[in-house]
Amino acid sequence: MSEPVKVSNRASSIEYAIRDVVVPAIELENQGHDIIRLNIGDPLAYDGLPTPDHMINEYKNALERQDNGYGPSYGLDELRIAISESEKSKGWKCRMDDVYVTHGVTEALQILFAAFLEENDTVLAPGPHYPPYMAYPQMYGAKTVEYRLKSSEGWKIDLEDINKKMNDSVKLLVLINPNNPTGNIATESEIKELIKIAEEWPNCTIIADEIYDGLDFSENFVSVASLSKNVPVISLNGVSKVYFAPGWRIGYMAWHDPHNVLRLVRDGVERILRSRLCASTPAQYGYLAGLKESKEWLNEHRKLTENRMNYCLKRINEIDGLSCESPKGAFYLFVRLTKPEHQIDDKKWVLDLLHQEHVLVVHGSGFSPEFGAGHFRMVCLPPIPVLEEAFRRIERFLSS
Repeated sequence: MSEPVKVSNRASSIEYAIRDVVVPAIELENQGHDIIRLNIGDPLAYDGLPTPDHMINEYKNALERQDNGYGPSYGLDELRIAISESEKSKGWKCRMDDVYVTHGVTEALQILFAAFLEENDTVLAPGPHYPPYMAYPQMYGAKTVEYRLKSSEGWKIDLEDINKKMNDSVKLLVLINPNNPTGNIATESEIKELIKIAEEWPNCTIIADEIYDGLDFSENFVSVASLSKNVPVISLNGVSKVYFAPGWRIGYMAWHDPHNVLRLVRDGVERILRSRLCASTPAQYGYLAGLKESKEWLNEHRKLTENRMNYCLKRINEIDGLSCESPKGAFYLFVRLTKPEHQIDDKKWVLDLLHQEHVLVVHGSGFSPEFGAGHFRMVCLPPIPVLEEAFRRIERFLSS
């Protein structure tokens, strides 16, 4: 048999815990088992949280108008204007030219890392965090260092830990707000302190991942860009979570650069955007309808999500072996395994749960080997009868 062609280190070292655990779940489904999937934050996978009709209709209208051609590399002008108006409503001066439309936030991250990072540069990201913040920087010779979120204090930012880990190699300081996977929302005072730290390092730019900003149950969400007078901030957002259309793959980055220090990086980003052509044209029209038309429908979606989250918290508190800090936003619960024997290997615990009880969650160490271990992440999006069955199975597994 011929020797296989070697894979690059950058590809073989990538892990994406949220979807990696799907592989054994698919094998079980192929054997005829019914798997309750609580692993992925896709609202469309569950009843009661559809993409709004007016957005779907505009997507269809674009198709019927034959608006299927290549669009501008930076996004449709109409959409960029609407996004800039949306960002202005959060308290900062955003122009159309500050907005770039991408294939979701994940592509925005890949482009930003490609434009900012060189060999031995550092991305300072929260732990726990969304996995691409760990996976992508190493593709460009850089590394990710995690700063701590305080697990026993509602996952508050450990500002002292950020201070200790800041140095000249840190090109990007990341704030995921609301946080995935913990659901924590940073307070205005925390954000101001984080900005104050970044001000001491002139080569540092803040990435503010705010994709869940409309799913804020605390009413404390504040845009990072609105609080920064000197430090450049790149806000990330899109259609996937708050507009309940993840498969459309439309995101954006909005640049707040008070002193124009990112002009060379921005030129690099624009070159990359042109080289990859454009984001989906009809999907951009659908997102435009979501931004321009009434958002009253979101109140019902938010209420339904919060009700399901509260049910999950109630059940977790009733089960011996589990505990959870109450999330303030998004639609995840980052659940602590309280028994030492379960904390030793949270991935094994998750796989054992999958094989014995056919419930699929994600191991916390997949979001941070250091700060996420001993936890699992689950989504609270399924209807309550599905969640009831899932918790019955989890409780049975823990008592076995």
